[in-house]
Amino acid sequence: MGPPQLRGTEKFMATKLFVGNLPHSTTDAGLSEFVTGAGFQVASAVVIRDKMTGSPRGFGFVELGEGEDVQRAIAGLNGQALEGRPLTVNEARPPRTDFSRPRSGGRDNFSRRRDY
Repeated sequence: MGPPQLRGTEKFMATKLFVGNLPHSTTDAGLSEFVTGAGFQVASAVVIRDKMTGSPRGFGFVELGEGEDVQRAIAGLNGQALEGRPLTVNEARPPRTDFSRPRSGGRDNFSRRRDY
């Protein structure tokens, strides 16, 4: 039996960073320039925008260039200020696919306690 097959996200996520607390004026190019200026190669950078309004949501993702050390990048970027705002930088997690769960603390209408 060979090694378990990767589903595609494990390898990809190993080089992707979540960057939070971005100023709303930050663009994809601005985020890329910031990370490059800190001494890291950037394969891609994207600032996440609201689907309805198109305005930035205050976070984004940076995919590091091949051979870059994710932990070194996190250590070097986390807490750094961009336009006066300290950034939160973590390793990106795979996107959620379990959107069918209720968001009300795990309870739904059928399991609610009834008062008789």
